[in-house]
Amino acid sequence: MSKRTEQLKELLAPLVEDLGYTLWGIQYLQGRGAVLRLFIDHEDGITVDDCARVSNEVSGLLDVEDPIPGEYNLEVSSPGLDRPLFELSQFDRYQGEDVQLTLLAPVAGKRKLTATLVAVDGDTLVVTLDGDTLRIPYSQVDRARLKPRFD
Repeated sequence: MSKRTEQLKELLAPLVEDLGYTLWGIQYLQGRGAVLRLFIDHEDGITVDDCARVSNEVSGLLDVEDPIPGEYNLEVSSPGLDRPLFELSQFDRYQGEDVQLTLLAPVAGKRKLTATLVAVDGDTLVVTLDGDTLRIPYSQVDRARLKPRFD
């Protein structure tokens, strides 16, 4: 997580939680047409009205605190079924599920892979891929998301 993303999380998580939601994750995409994307979650699911409510409150806080220089668009959404995984702790609840991983360096000759999450062992993901068990240090994960099964 980048320093800016960490600062934004520290600023915004208490507000989102006070509204009754969990701040699942933050993406900040810089450049022309910059985007600050918040993913919120709730045990009963997320509606468009939930996103609008959080967007209005967060927008007000961002206007006052002004943590991001320049212009950007604020987006608030549900993480969805193929939810991105932002922190190691988020992997625990998805053991037995398939995850798509983009790695910083190849493991088993691949930088992008879809594998079944077997366990989280300290700071290491244990996954199975094509019958092989792989241990991937979380520090090598660039991006991760669930890959829902529609059996």
